[in-house]
Amino acid sequence: MMETQEILRLLQSYFDGNTTEAEEQQLNAYFQSGEVAEELTEYTEFFGGISELAGAADDPTIEDDVMDYILENEHRDKTKYRTMWKAVTGIAASVIIVLGGFLFYQEQQKPFDDTFKNPEEAYAYAAKTLQFVGNKYNEGLAHLSEFEKLRKGNEPVKKATQPVVDFYEGIERMEATEASKPLQDVDSL
Repeated sequence: MMETQEILRLLQSYFDGNTTEAEEQQLNAYFQSGEVAEELTEYTEFFGGISELAGAADDPTIEDDVMDYILENEHRDKTKYRTMWKAVTGIAASVIIVLGGFLFYQEQQKPFDDTFKNPEEAYAYAAKTLQFVGNKYNEGLAHLSEFEKLRKGNEPVKKATQPVVDFYEGIERMEATEASKPLQDVDSL
């Protein structure tokens, strides 16, 4: 059985993305052996899940199942949004027509009067309004700095999960390479 220090070294290499396939198989074998050191038991479920997913990746129908699921959900979402879009645009068009008719009717009754008689007063009021809007806009942007803290806090999680992402991208590249190879002629076999 491997020593705990050796397993810790392999784990560090694994999460750094520097292990060979043989070393990864050693880790899988160790964590599936049932004789895992107490301080390493938290990784048992992780490697069991990786092995299970690797087995599922070999299933030839999984791609078709996933693609069917994606297409079905995409179609359902498009239909829902299209129906909602039609309803919203219909309501908006109705409101515009009613509002336009109301304004036209009012204009025919009595033309609008200017709010301000003095142009300098109108300019001062507009400047004050724009200043108010600008202040509120800057206050809103100040709250967005909290999202930067969340992004930075997420970086360790992203770094820890990157080997898993790289593993599946490697599988996808390998499948794409195999799919692009020309089929051998039956007579040449």
